Amino acid sequence: MPIITNLDVMMAKRKVSLKELADRIGISNTNLSLLKTGKVQGIRYRTLDAICKELDCQPGDILEYRADDD
Repeated sequence: MPIITNLDVMMAKRKVSLKELADRIGISNTNLSLLKTGKVQGIRYRTLDAICKELDCQPGDILEYRADDD
């Protein structure tokens, strides 16, 4: 899939653990872990908004488009 999730990079830059971020934004560790690893089909704007507020970043810092090599 050409959409890459850089959530782990932003979390490392902000020194925030998975559990800490999940607690702050009100989602389960499992769901945040799936999002972090890119194993989800979509993300709610509400969740993306909460992540961006907590990590003080833009959606483009978390999501990246890379074209396939086709």
